[in-house]
Amino acid sequence: MTVNRLGLVVHGGRAEAVEAGHVVRAWCEEHGVRCADIDVWDDGGRRNAQDEVEAAGRPDLIVTLGGDGTFLRGARLAAQGDALVLGVDLGRVGFLTEVPASEVRAALDAVREDRLHIDSRMLLALRASRRLEVPADVEEMMRYGRGPLLPAPQVRQDCEVDEEWGIPLNVTALNDVVLEKLSRDRQVSVGVYVSGRLLASYSADALLVATPTGSTAYSFAAGGPVVSPRAEALVFTPVAPHMTFNRSIVTAPDEPVGLRVLERSGQAAVSIDGQVRGVLEPGDWIGVFAAPRRLRAVRLGPMDFYGRLRQRMNLTDAPAAVADGTPAPLWSVSSPPPRDLSHLTLLTVPDTH
Repeated sequence: MTVNRLGLVVHGGRAEAVEAGHVVRAWCEEHGVRCADIDVWDDGGRRNAQDEVEAAGRPDLIVTLGGDGTFLRGARLAAQGDALVLGVDLGRVGFLTEVPASEVRAALDAVREDRLHIDSRMLLALRASRRLEVPADVEEMMRYGRGPLLPAPQVRQDCEVDEEWGIPLNVTALNDVVLEKLSRDRQVSVGVYVSGRLLASYSADALLVATPTGSTAYSFAAGGPVVSPRAEALVFTPVAPHMTFNRSIVTAPDEPVGLRVLERSGQAAVSIDGQVRGVLEPGDWIGVFAAPRRLRAVRLGPMDFYGRLRQRMNLTDAPAAVADGTPAPLWSVSSPPPRDLSHLTLLTVPDTH
């Protein structure tokens, strides 16, 4: 692909990320590519994704240097500008980043020469009963030394505002949307609706809706299922609910999930990909659904999601399964599937598409 403008998102707290940033800038200078640092807040403030993308000249490729958190920062910008995003791996337990730091120059060459694959990842979109706002006292409480919060989402001007369906917010989530308690000693009470029908009323620490990509993040830590990033689904997971039914619900991508803060609840914070973006009062609600647009993430080879899952989660074999000291054999398939199995995908089969 032709790369004319590149946006660079750097984890400034890691020396190796800063050094990799020098490599990317040098590559851009060699190839006449405009390079702009993006999603920085050295001036003490942060901007919404649309303003940041515009300030960076609407890059067609965004490169992130850090872990999954840095990748999520880049993803919100790439989704806004319909750019490709390439994650350089400098994290510890992440699933999102693609390229080791030592191979960043080779990766950029591969992108420029069209030696790449593109993963299409589901995003979540939101509507709400009213515009989201972050009160000043809440912002100070939620910062945790991480720098200023992102501003509350703007209203999308290209979508219709509807009394029943709510206000469309100009924001997307790659991992999850979370409704969580603000007060340590008071849970949130939330009515959860799937496809317009009441599922249950929960009293919990938090309730979250995740994409398949986000199933290995907060949802996993809360006991949710691991879902292939190639799947099409939404995962609803309650966090520490005060009720017997504490299981996740996996819905179809065209089934919206509604979360209404009930009258006897305390305030609830709305977090999008780990960033607090608003506070809801009793009676307010949000609707979460699969977004019509998707994130386009660069990868340079077949995606070994399950190999990464085994490695990153330190999965080990049950002692009873390897009692004789012999590990399970690898399922090594080198030939294409038979005709009746041609619809299947195996990592070891060369990707000809």
